[in-house]
Amino acid sequence: MTRHNNIIILALQLGKCRFVNFSRCFNLFKQCRKETGIINKPIVIFACKVLQDAIEQHLPEGFVNHASYLDYGLHRHPKKMTLSLQEKIDDITTPSTIILGYGLCGGGLAGLRAGEHTLIVPRTDDCIAILFGSRKVYLDEFGKHPGTYYLSKGWLECGSHPLKEYHEYLQRYGQEDVDWIMDQQYSHYKRLVLVAHTEEELKNYRPQAYEVARYCQYWEMKYEEMLGSQDYVKNVLNNAKTLHDGDEDFLVIPPGDVIREAQFRNLTWWE
Repeated sequence: MTRHNNIIILALQLGKCRFVNFSRCFNLFKQCRKETGIINKPIVIFACKVLQDAIEQHLPEGFVNHASYLDYGLHRHPKKMTLSLQEKIDDITTPSTIILGYGLCGGGLAGLRAGEHTLIVPRTDDCIAILFGSRKVYLDEFGKHPGTYYLSKGWLECGSHPLKEYHEYLQRYGQEDVDWIMDQQYSHYKRLVLVAHTEEELKNYRPQAYEVARYCQYWEMKYEEMLGSQDYVKNVLNNAKTLHDGDEDFLVIPPGDVIREAQFRNLTWWE
């Protein structure tokens, strides 16, 4: 611990000198913080229920102090998502590192206040990039096939998809109105893709995906399957331990700061 104290003292003393290399001083201070464990705060997870299984597969025992998975329906109401997540964050009384298992989700994360916590956020528009394993892979795929609707284990189990929405609307509206609503929502899609992380997962969820695909043939959607990656989830969880600066795949929002939509657009916003 003496060595760590010396680093702190050196960093603080150097900071008083007008000729000091402040970049070197700051790096020494960050090194000290990591080595002494000062940044080891309790870890909390608030995520969409669609991602629950993907996240829990990679959680070591005792890794988190608290995890809560919110209903998928919040995606349909971004403002409600913001209020619900802010309430969850504010309810944590101990300064913590909070992992948010969401993308920007229609602006649902914009405006969230970190308060006394540090927020770690996947730097993507939605959770499709998380399924693919990286923001870059998702953007490349989106550029090639922009009119794609994605399915996954999480969405088929507890989320939503065209066939499920069709049956839900039928309970509230007449057939003609339902057909019009569905056509407005899905006529621009040209491809339906089931994304899974293993061949076994593809096999297990293929029958449900086929049912959705048969319904979507009305819009002549082409059905395909892809193997994604769990690297995104692994990287976000690993970052909670080290608190590296944010990069193109995730944001680190320090205490007192606010999540801004621009942070999801500009790859060099922190520079």
